[in-house]
Amino acid sequence: MFRHFLTLQQVSRRQISSTVRRQLVNKVPDKQKLFQEANGMPVHLKGGVGDAVLYRATMGLTVLGTAFVIFELVKAALPQKD
Repeated sequence: MFRHFLTLQQVSRRQISSTVRRQLVNKVPDKQKLFQEANGMPVHLKGGVGDAVLYRATMGLTVLGTAFVIFELVKAALPQKD
């Protein structure tokens, strides 16, 4: 059993160390230029369509959650008479 564990350990080391490393492109300067550009847009929307969708979804869920909480509070404060 211990021999199998050592063999597995050696195989896993060999596979991890023999992988080819990818060269990653540094995108930070491009993103800095995009976010520091003075175009009148709020910073939370400068990322593009994905940011706008996330912002609107968050705002929608916030409004719906607030409305639901108010509804439940009113329902609890004014119980129905049987």
